[in-house]
Amino acid sequence: MTELSADHTPESFIDWDFARATAARLAGPGPKVTASEAAGVVADLRRAADAAHDPVAETSRLTSPPGSAPVLVVDRAGWSAANIDSMRELMDPVVAKITAGMPSQSTPGVASMGGKVTGAETGALLAFMASKVLGQYDLAPSGQPRLLLVAPNIVQAERDMGVSPRDFRLWVAMHEETHRVQFTAVPWLREHMIERTRTLAVELAPTPTELAERLQQIVQRLPEAFQPGSTGLAEVFLTPEQKSKIAEITAVMSLLEGHADVVMDDVGPSVIPSVAQIREKFTQRRAGLGQLDRLIRRMLGLEAKMRQYADGAVFVRAVIDRVGLDGFNAVWTSPETLPTAAEMADPHSWVARVHG
Repeated sequence: MTELSADHTPESFIDWDFARATAARLAGPGPKVTASEAAGVVADLRRAADAAHDPVAETSRLTSPPGSAPVLVVDRAGWSAANIDSMRELMDPVVAKITAGMPSQSTPGVASMGGKVTGAETGALLAFMASKVLGQYDLAPSGQPRLLLVAPNIVQAERDMGVSPRDFRLWVAMHEETHRVQFTAVPWLREHMIERTRTLAVELAPTPTELAERLQQIVQRLPEAFQPGSTGLAEVFLTPEQKSKIAEITAVMSLLEGHADVVMDDVGPSVIPSVAQIREKFTQRRAGLGQLDRLIRRMLGLEAKMRQYADGAVFVRAVIDRVGLDGFNAVWTSPETLPTAAEMADPHSWVARVHG
């Protein structure tokens, strides 16, 4: 493994503490609630997470081992802090590659300032996302995976849409509980995704000699990152081979998101009476983003993530229609049975490959 000089440690390249503080400051607290209302929301979300377990297990026919991942109800700062810890684990080897061989000429003060600049940029990115995310299953590469429910964002969303708080909170919990089941009922999946993501991140990272060229490409081709259908800034400097590898990881992420959407909707009105209304209003809310919000999401590749929900759900429903739920669950057998990017667009080809 390449060693960093004292000037170019991951800590000096990105000041993670500064990123954490920046994210907490910029994200804001969210909608106004009283102390008693906040306590009630936290209690409701904990109950929703507990209530989601059995319906998700029955609907997906996957079983999560007891105590496999704790549920944390967090604010925006808490979500940012959790993701900084996970991001740091994935980014350290990337930083090592970028800075390997760089001359050790900077003074400690200059290095510290550089770390704060990148820390501020990282914090600003996380602050934007922290104000949007409703929940997440955090894989925690070197720690304890946990299910995160972001209380202020859930409250804001249910107020904006005018839906039943009880039903909406349970609906969100269903989605995240499905992710918990995916990664705990399928023992190999977590490490598989962490390793593939870490390996690709390192591969995509430029060496010091490539860094200036990459920056120039970004400046010259920045408008391409805003085009419909683009993958964001990654669009401007990836090779065809790298795009192909990203497409394969994206296919698996689409599977996971689509499967969670299908399960949360299929639980049905017996558990969530207003599920159809929630889905309709939530889809309208996604489509009703402001222009600035759309531009930022497109630049960051978050619009591509939104498409994962729809693409994945189409795949899951098509496979279940063809071979049933148990036939679909063959997807969790091994890494080899995960769908390829081509199969996500043609579910019947996955059925033919896996089921003959």
